[in-house]
Amino acid sequence: MPALSPRMHGIHASPASILRRRARELRAAGRDIIELSSGNLDFATPDHVIAAAHAAALRGETRYTDVDGTRELKRAVRAALLRDRRLSYAQDEIIICNGSTQALFNACRRRWRWVTR
Repeated sequence: MPALSPRMHGIHASPASILRRRARELRAAGRDIIELSSGNLDFATPDHVIAAAHAAALRGETRYTDVDGTRELKRAVRAALLRDRRLSYAQDEIIICNGSTQALFNACRRRWRWVTR
């Protein structure tokens, strides 16, 4: 096994991911489980979102994006926030994450980096 930095040895599965895994195991074993460990949506992905993702894939948009989201997605989020909530944010005030765990990690990690410099 390759040598890892000591910092890497401190990374473990989050308690929420452990609970999700256990809930899946219990469901597979036939148990009736109500899982409250994560914020998974309780509705299917809307058809227009699936269509947009499919169209983007057909255009070749299948590579990794900027860590904080594409300019186009940020523009769409800004427009939706203004239209639906009357909230106005600058482009650099919007960060796209794949979930709350990543958002919290990014926020804490960034803060810690500032503190430790």
